Amino acid sequence: MQSNQPNRPNEPNQPKQPQLPDDPHAPDAEQTARLVRFRLPAPAAADGTEDAREAARAGIDPAVHRELLLGFEEQVRQAAAGLLADAGFAGLVARLPFRPGEHVVAIGESTTADRLSWFEILRRLLPAGVRLSNLAVPGCTTTQALAQLPALALRRPDWVLCMLGANDVQRLGPDAVRLVGADETRRNLLLLRELAGRRTSARWIWLTPAGVHAERVAAYPHFRRAGISWANEDIDAVAAFLRSRPEPTVDTRPAVPATADGDGTAADPHQPDGLHLTLAGQRSVAAALVRALAGPA
Repeated sequence: MQSNQPNRPNEPNQPKQPQLPDDPHAPDAEQTARLVRFRLPAPAAADGTEDAREAARAGIDPAVHRELLLGFEEQVRQAAAGLLADAGFAGLVARLPFRPGEHVVAIGESTTADRLSWFEILRRLLPAGVRLSNLAVPGCTTTQALAQLPALALRRPDWVLCMLGANDVQRLGPDAVRLVGADETRRNLLLLRELAGRRTSARWIWLTPAGVHAERVAAYPHFRRAGISWANEDIDAVAAFLRSRPEPTVDTRPAVPATADGDGTAADPHQPDGLHLTLAGQRSVAAALVRALAGPA
């Protein structure tokens, strides 16, 4: 999903808004935070190694960029610590199949590319010896994800966590035509898994797209002006296909109820656009992943 949302002001421990230069053409503080949070316009940096180049591509002062990164890292750290404070949940984390020395790679779109994402929370839940790389790209469709196969193979992953399909079901214009047709989405997902299996020996895990808050999506000004929309029925169809696959599938929809009447508090899972997740929503997805993969005691 392409992001249009900054951090919500009521999420806990938000990073301080940076002081920007007195330049009418410079991005404002909210836009800067949005660019950094969702790794725009650059592709997702792998393990933070391209931070300086990402700041330059986004036209952001490196010091401002670093300040925001530290704020996001602290939010994710606290989210993970809050989950681990529950002894029962910590026991589930200990039973996850990811072992020190293994490499876990995520592919996906903005829900995963988000610096406050479920994958970044997972990074702080796992032992230090487990290596994680985030290859997600905001706005990525399943068609575009196929072009990422060489980069995925070069990472030599032991595990691949794949969360795709939300951008495919974006509907365009008055006729509400899907950005990627349903048949092509299924074909792309099958091809992605097949070709990745030929190039790597990684074990594969699907995550379904999270549900949207339909009322907010319909009312969001940017979506209305652009003539784009999302529907939970389309997301449900992608989820049903993924759940039919032999690989493990984590259904994220119950973790982020599409019918939740968010009240704007820190527990609200959806941002004002109804599409992207708050930190609370991302934390719920991370917890759902842990519970699904931990296995029996």
